[in-house]
Amino acid sequence: MEGNNNYLIPANSKKSMLILSFFTPLDLMIFSIGCIVTVILLFVANSNNVIVLVGILMPALVSAFLVLPIPNYHNVLTFIGVAYRYFSTRKRYYWKGWCVAYDKESDGK
Repeated sequence: MEGNNNYLIPANSKKSMLILSFFTPLDLMIFSIGCIVTVILLFVANSNNVIVLVGILMPALVSAFLVLPIPNYHNVLTFIGVAYRYFSTRKRYYWKGWCVAYDKESDGK
């Protein structure tokens, strides 16, 4: 078996590059900013109303939703970014139809 280098790459090898095997530094920054804003709002706004309390907790809840790990995608933030890029960019579709004779010289390129 000399000279036979068969290496097995573990399935979770890319997870070791992430923080706690789930998060990138950008994810932790987004979550920490949301939590800091929520704590500041808790100190500033003093209310016993439940609706106001939910509004105060929204920055932490939204940031947690954005970095929440989901299967098949790294996190919700990546999915939202990909979906936004897909719907906001202009797409070009090349179709000449079934009845057009195709000629490379007259293609105009």
